[in-house]
Amino acid sequence: MVSVTEVTTNDEGIAWDRYVLDHPLASGYHLMAWRRVVEKACRHQTYYLMAKDEHGQVRGVLPLVFLSSRFFGRFLVSMPFFNYGGVLADTPEAQGTLFEAAIALAKTLTATHIELRHQTFIDTNWPSKQHKVSMRLDLPSNYDTLCKAFPSKLRSQIRRAQKEEMTVRIAASELLGDFYQIFVRNMRDLGTPVYGRRFFEAILDTFPADTRICVVYLKQRPVAAGFLCGFRNTLEIPWASSDRRYNHLGSNMLLYSSVLEFACREGFRQFDFGRSSAASGTYRFKEQWGARPVPLHWYYWSSHGRTMSEVDHDNSMYSVAIRIWRRLPVAVTRIIGPAIVRQIP
Repeated sequence: MVSVTEVTTNDEGIAWDRYVLDHPLASGYHLMAWRRVVEKACRHQTYYLMAKDEHGQVRGVLPLVFLSSRFFGRFLVSMPFFNYGGVLADTPEAQGTLFEAAIALAKTLTATHIELRHQTFIDTNWPSKQHKVSMRLDLPSNYDTLCKAFPSKLRSQIRRAQKEEMTVRIAASELLGDFYQIFVRNMRDLGTPVYGRRFFEAILDTFPADTRICVVYLKQRPVAAGFLCGFRNTLEIPWASSDRRYNHLGSNMLLYSSVLEFACREGFRQFDFGRSSAASGTYRFKEQWGARPVPLHWYYWSSHGRTMSEVDHDNSMYSVAIRIWRRLPVAVTRIIGPAIVRQIP
């Protein structure tokens, strides 16, 4: 017999993390600390559901974040803003009980749908989409070995940046200002609202041992930057940006080569370039480094027979808003962007 409760105490949080760290399919975003990041930096309600058996043993967990806005509606996501999340369970009974509890919660909140972002297939009758892939690269212990496998054109682009005497720094919160300067400009150029600086501050403060920032400089000017998160044997770059005015000098190539060198040096066995749409420009960029696509499985429950969510940055219905955003001054997007993007999962 399995029952589900919402995690509300510190002891339950400890039991939650113990279960996550023992589960082979867990991502770093399942850890309880991400709840504090989302609540503190994004001001969303969270519901962390835990399944236990009759002996009080944890048999499954499901973190959920509730988003509500006039433009995008009311819905639960696991996990918004990140690539991974979803349910972890030992048995079909535990998984089914967690799904039933999630549906009951959605109905209580009058949410129109639930979205679960899984890295692998799960056995469920919930409809799914495989519209995104995660681009991953297996790493050798030695960066020189990896570098020799790069195409000659890629190696020449890296050398171009080095000839321009660009420098690279990898550190933590002391580089946040330079990272954010590049990130804000790049998001504006892409037509995408930008996360607030305090979002990244919260991540760095919460995960000091597992997060780093890499910045590429031309003289003293930051021209490319990436935010790094490590979990188990994988290093991920969920956010990377470059100042496109300097891309012809190879700054973006030097960024990724430096991050890959860091990953090898630190003993990571896999590098996660983040998610992409198949055959897109970002897909091809990541593919040239040797990354392989891993299909992602996003599962949905919808109320009253509604179709699955299409809240997607690539959706054509947002094309007008994107064009307008690209024309805004960077300083303006920095101010109004965080209030918008917190509603976009």
